[in-house]
Amino acid sequence: MAFYDSLFNAFGLREWCDASAGSAKMTMASLLAKTNPDAADEGPLLPFPSMDELYKACPSFPQSREFTAGVEEAFLNAKDVLKTVLDPLTQPLSWLLEGALFIFLAAPWWIVVPLILLFVWYVCRSVAVTTFVTVSFVFLAFIDHLDAALQTLAIIAVCTGICIILGVPIGIAMAKSNRLQRSLLPLLDLLQTLPTFVYLIPLIFLFSVTEPKLYGIAIIVYAIVPVIRLTDLGIRLVDQDVVEAANAFGMSSRQKLLGIELPLALPNIMAGVNQTIMMSLAMVVIASLVSAPGLGVLVLRGIRNLELGVGLIAGLGIVLLAVILDRVSKAAIARVSTDQTFK
Repeated sequence: MAFYDSLFNAFGLREWCDASAGSAKMTMASLLAKTNPDAADEGPLLPFPSMDELYKACPSFPQSREFTAGVEEAFLNAKDVLKTVLDPLTQPLSWLLEGALFIFLAAPWWIVVPLILLFVWYVCRSVAVTTFVTVSFVFLAFIDHLDAALQTLAIIAVCTGICIILGVPIGIAMAKSNRLQRSLLPLLDLLQTLPTFVYLIPLIFLFSVTEPKLYGIAIIVYAIVPVIRLTDLGIRLVDQDVVEAANAFGMSSRQKLLGIELPLALPNIMAGVNQTIMMSLAMVVIASLVSAPGLGVLVLRGIRNLELGVGLIAGLGIVLLAVILDRVSKAAIARVSTDQTFK
């Protein structure tokens, strides 16, 4: 601290430092320094210039906690405006989630489960995958986890569908514009590396915990990145000779996109959809902290009440759902790739 004292003195800032010293807040470091003055100057000659270290030498310098408090205050000041704008825009998401949960639970299982199996057969046309999904649902029903699994599937279906509807056009726009790609890549990197729990912090302040859109937005924002990236990559990897041939035939941009670029990029897009489904499932478990229903609630119950069996069995159900979704989506990708090869 002596080094910083001399630094402030050298720049003629001592008067500024002492001007508000009387009104400065007492910190634990300051209290310890007063009770043990000999330890005040302990440390290296050139300590790291953190805000708290500078505050010790100059009480007028802001502390790190003042910085975090400023960020919180700025967000709270903008909260009402953000809520006014986002509430009507995100309300349809609550309706979609509530509707999907109602349909999956209100309809009898002997209607819902066969429809899911028919959908699995339609997208993958694989006897092995369809049989595996059937056995998995029978096992989930046997351990009385079918309703929770269907709730999780309903949330994933809605959120993944919205990710595809929003992500594919954004990926196409990125593939068509290098400037847009350069501007969006830092944001996508941020969304992909931000810890999952951090997504929930601002949303809790903006929306009620009882609103489904709270966890819906968190899942969508977290899971939309792969489908955007792989759509962009898939279109950029389309053979330019094919595009030039389409230009020679006088095809419009829309015709090239729908007739050539999207079909050739479809395997990459489907791979992005697969990753989006997996990330949605991972976020559904964490979203149970903010009232998301499904198997995540049972995992949370096992953690809170130290019920080992409940947590492990619910975790097994989540793993089973992950395997089902992964196998179905990969079988669909293989089928699409095979169709593209034969075409």
